[in-house]
Amino acid sequence: QVQLVESGGGLVQAGGSLTLSCTASGSTFDIYTMGWHRQAPGKQRELVASMSRRASTNYADSVKGRFTISRDNAKNTVYLQMNSLKPEDTAVYYCHIIDIKFMNYWGQGTQVTVSS
Repeated sequence: QVQLVESGGGLVQAGGSLTLSCTASGSTFDIYTMGWHRQAPGKQRELVASMSRRASTNYADSVKGRFTISRDNAKNTVYLQMNSLKPEDTAVYYCHIIDIKFMNYWGQGTQVTVSS
């Protein structure tokens, strides 16, 4: 059974940086797309960054130029490097993978809190 385990969240001051990690374990599968979503209290979950199986990336306008999604295939890990963090980035961040059979896998979520 596939599991996605996230780490790297925490409390930082505005202008700081964090790197989130998401490691997949269990059964092997072929990835169609992967991404990071976030959900702030009282808000809907939104996509902030995604990467295709050929490593093409896209970003929400609100994080473009500040966040970078990357992966290490050998480690079965996807990362989200977050720089120049703002209080409005405060949210629970979720790793998400869709395989080529359109099965969805979600990480457990990791809290990112940015203070002013």
